[in-house]
Amino acid sequence: MGKEKSGAIPFLLKPAGKDYLWGGQRLNDDFSKKIDMDPLAETWECSTHPDGPSTVRGGEFDGMELKQVLNIHPEFLGQHYEELKEIPILIKFIDAKKDLSVQVHPSDEYAFEHENGQLGKTEMWYVLDATSSSRLVYGLRHDCTKEQLLSYIRDGKLEQHLQYVPIKKNDVFYIESGTIHAIGAGALIAEIQESSNLTYRLYDYNRVDKNGNLRPLHIDKALEVSNLKGLQEPRQKLRVLRYKPGVASELLSRCKYFEVHRMLVNTERRQDVFYQTDELSFRVLLCFDGCGTVCYEDEDGTHHYIDIYKGDCLFVPANSRKLKLNGRLYFLDVRC
Repeated sequence: MGKEKSGAIPFLLKPAGKDYLWGGQRLNDDFSKKIDMDPLAETWECSTHPDGPSTVRGGEFDGMELKQVLNIHPEFLGQHYEELKEIPILIKFIDAKKDLSVQVHPSDEYAFEHENGQLGKTEMWYVLDATSSSRLVYGLRHDCTKEQLLSYIRDGKLEQHLQYVPIKKNDVFYIESGTIHAIGAGALIAEIQESSNLTYRLYDYNRVDKNGNLRPLHIDKALEVSNLKGLQEPRQKLRVLRYKPGVASELLSRCKYFEVHRMLVNTERRQDVFYQTDELSFRVLLCFDGCGTVCYEDEDGTHHYIDIYKGDCLFVPANSRKLKLNGRLYFLDVRC
């Protein structure tokens, strides 16, 4: 691996779990999360948000919340984000056994003014798996006014005016703040979003929680932030796989909040695949399939290995050591 032995060391993260009523058990069954929740709807894989902080698994910072580590080592975030002392994004796995509520997220500007300075929420979904009938809600089928949308909700006719889009494995959807949306039953999703937990529900199928109570709606705020224009059905953009020895990658999504690449590593023919961050920003590698190792070298020449399995999330600090990837691994490579 050469003489480049200085730099920060990557570490695995342990997620926070969420037991929302629409979830299933695929995150435990398929990704071995070992979280004692039933249902297990979401795992917040890389998060410094107070509603679900992730913790470090193994190494020098074992058991510490990611935010604690970044308070001690803000340089891990890189020059772009060092002053924040927390990450500006949140990365999740989502198992939708049932339909999620029809909802909308506010913009940064609205959230800052009306939600005590919080961030809004723009997000991206990468479909890991879906049934033949899986679909999502993406906006409205036609233009409407606030008064009309309110009447659809009150009359129980909102579903007739929503745009439904069939989905399949490997699809990508970019959901800008203000877009009315919902993930449908049978979808397994990786979500990259702003670090926010602001959700305004418009409709929830009159479901009750485990205590028999209707889940709250947020119709007034939702009406204020929703895009009420009819939207065109989102089309899957042409993606170009770029090949190097042992690795292929493609850009899935890029916006002002994050950039996401799909990276396919295969070193069965013994190609060396190296990975390293610069001083500007951290990266996060979310393994959605396969297994392998990440290797780095110590100052004294000792090699260290981190085993990576399907479902693991690796935080790579800014200005990292040169890493060597081995195995057959499928990552989302998330950058800011």
